[in-house]
Amino acid sequence: MTPSEPTGNPGDQKKNEPAAEAARQESTTDVQAADVALDTAGGTLEPSIVPVSSQSGDVGRQQGSLFRRIVMGNGFVSVLAVLVALILGGLLIASTDDRVARTAGYFFARPADFLSALWGAMTKSYVALFQGAVFNPRQGLMPLLETMTVATPLICAGLGVALAFRAGLFNIGAQGQIIISATLAAYVGFAWDLPFGLHLVVVIIMGVLGGAVWGGVVGLLKARTGAHEVIVTIMLNYVALFLLDFLLNTAAFRRPGDNSPISPRLDESATYPVLIPGSRLHLGFLVAVALTAGVWWMLNRSTIGFEFRAVGANPAAARTAGVKVPRATILVMAFAGALAAFGGVAQVAGTEKVLTGGVAAQIGFDSITVALLGRSTPWGTFFAGLLFGAFRAGAVQMQIQTGTPIDIVLVVQSLIVLFIAAPPLIKSIFRLDSTKKKKKVARKAALANATGGAK
Repeated sequence: MTPSEPTGNPGDQKKNEPAAEAARQESTTDVQAADVALDTAGGTLEPSIVPVSSQSGDVGRQQGSLFRRIVMGNGFVSVLAVLVALILGGLLIASTDDRVARTAGYFFARPADFLSALWGAMTKSYVALFQGAVFNPRQGLMPLLETMTVATPLICAGLGVALAFRAGLFNIGAQGQIIISATLAAYVGFAWDLPFGLHLVVVIIMGVLGGAVWGGVVGLLKARTGAHEVIVTIMLNYVALFLLDFLLNTAAFRRPGDNSPISPRLDESATYPVLIPGSRLHLGFLVAVALTAGVWWMLNRSTIGFEFRAVGANPAAARTAGVKVPRATILVMAFAGALAAFGGVAQVAGTEKVLTGGVAAQIGFDSITVALLGRSTPWGTFFAGLLFGAFRAGAVQMQIQTGTPIDIVLVVQSLIVLFIAAPPLIKSIFRLDSTKKKKKVARKAALANATGGAK
């Protein structure tokens, strides 16, 4: 007898036909319900359609759900984006290596030589980068302290960009805000004679005030006239840059007896104290940590932070709920400018001790990447700033040891931005879970429920 042949009494089969038909209808209904549940929940598997067999099954499903949330979370995807960017950057480094080029000529004869040369070129460069950014056997943890120093203005400016992002605004003007704050802070630092302790406080206040005004102007124009903040911030970047160039060629800002566009050195009372002797790490890093914690508290625990997030989520709904959207727009841009201003203060009062035309370098523009990598969250921005600080601090050592151009670090940073902007690409590369897979699991679960009910 084959499996397809009917068994048992024909009368019993006729009696069972209504029950089988009901089971099939129940199965179809469950599958449709699973699809509806997935669609309405944004692709999240509803626990109600999963067969419950035992308490251990519930625990297993909860653990699986937690693991899925971790894997599909923005933080994990960002880590994978950095990993892919490092791999592609390593391949680019290897493509310029002489040994890799030689072994590629006889790849099919001895592929192991080529792969060994490829791996050696990649690891040699990244080991040098690590030694220049984190730990060096000769210097100990001094490279890590340099990384923290370089990351300080990136973190501050990144927080300013991230805060604006959370409110639905694009603060592209961190570069100009850094320049203005550094200009005011430096002038107070070398031109004013104030007591020790008070001098540094006034330097910080003047610098932060300058950045807040420079950002608040953007918010005011946005709220009152509807001017787009991207255009306004970009234009103000140029205004700040050329204003600094003009001031450095005046007697008030130029170093006496020197025609170079460089200011006098700031007084010792106007600079951040060094935290660890022998390094450049200064008090500004602890200020950056405090700012990160403060921004997190403001966004998640304060009323004004809730208003910022509400405006960023839906300005019309926020206005209906009683939030004064123009006021929130002005405030968030002023706060963003003040946060970026701490980066300018850190540059002149902590790292450089003088004011030059390149005081802001590319910090303001790199802070946009830092905020994107940190997913516009305070602590994510903090660690993203440390990562980019490590890139900048270790790039010099990498070039010295291996001859790898410093520009390769810019390539890696650009690749990180590319992959951060395309999460579906990262998820497809690593074959992470998707809505289609979840729907398939839901159908199987519904069929299992129906089969169990039929039995």
